[in-house]
Amino acid sequence: MPDILQTNQLTKTIDGRDLVKNVSIHVKKGEIYGFLGPNGAGKTTVMKMITNLWKPTEGEVMLFGEKLTPTSYEVLKRMGSMIEFPSFYDHMSGKDNLKLHTEYMGYYMPGSVENTMDMLGLSEAAEKPVKSYSLGMKQRLGIARAILCKPELLVLDEPTNGLDPVGMKQLRDLFKMLRAEYGITIILSSHMLSEVESIADTIGIIHHGKMMNEISMKEISERNTAYIELAVSDSKKAAYVLADKMGLDQFKVIDGVGIRIYDAQVDTNEIAKALAMNQVGISSIGKKSESLEDYFLKLTREA
Repeated sequence: MPDILQTNQLTKTIDGRDLVKNVSIHVKKGEIYGFLGPNGAGKTTVMKMITNLWKPTEGEVMLFGEKLTPTSYEVLKRMGSMIEFPSFYDHMSGKDNLKLHTEYMGYYMPGSVENTMDMLGLSEAAEKPVKSYSLGMKQRLGIARAILCKPELLVLDEPTNGLDPVGMKQLRDLFKMLRAEYGITIILSSHMLSEVESIADTIGIIHHGKMMNEISMKEISERNTAYIELAVSDSKKAAYVLADKMGLDQFKVIDGVGIRIYDAQVDTNEIAKALAMNQVGISSIGKKSESLEDYFLKLTREA
């Protein structure tokens, strides 16, 4: 699939400090791309340059095969976005704010405002002024505005901010539906690994303003990084048994009570038997594979 969005060596420098440096990302048409990084890693800076709110110090942004310039008005019409905290005319109702958006976007589709508000669970608050909305409601209204005109590309910066677990689940389902039914490509940033892991096709990890890696979730799940994890009553004694009695050396003590053995070929029954014979209690034991969290932490620790 072709890249619908690509950045080439994107750099933003302010007052002599690089907020991000040489960031290259590749978002394929029709996928959900998770842009991951801790708070302050540079996610919002990159998204501001993608949406033309900030101009790059160096590098370029390619959208739909065209280089983004200060006058790329037609290209930007094909994009919906929500960067940082969405702002509205607070004295106007949520419905009127969205109607105003369709006016200046030149998008006229009967029932689109009502349908979109219903999609985001805002129908009951449609006629209420935005100043009466909670943080979570404003966040949902911002997403409603971003998807209202059925963009080809949706750029969302921390879209689950201010939402409870139910709201987060609703958004995950919404994003999957937009991709499946409307073919909308989505790039969303987050510092919440579990949220991205459940919906993303590809992830890009940024840390201290530098792009660490891009990788598909399929590739992460297929990586040969299976391990055995067990929780024991005495990790020091268990480590002694594993090393001296069983001759294992590829293991690590986790949080004082857990142990990971990076040799998935070892028989878990043999491990349990050896520990039991040496009076080490086991509360759990099983084989696992590397999660997105494992991969993320490993990558950022190495950085």
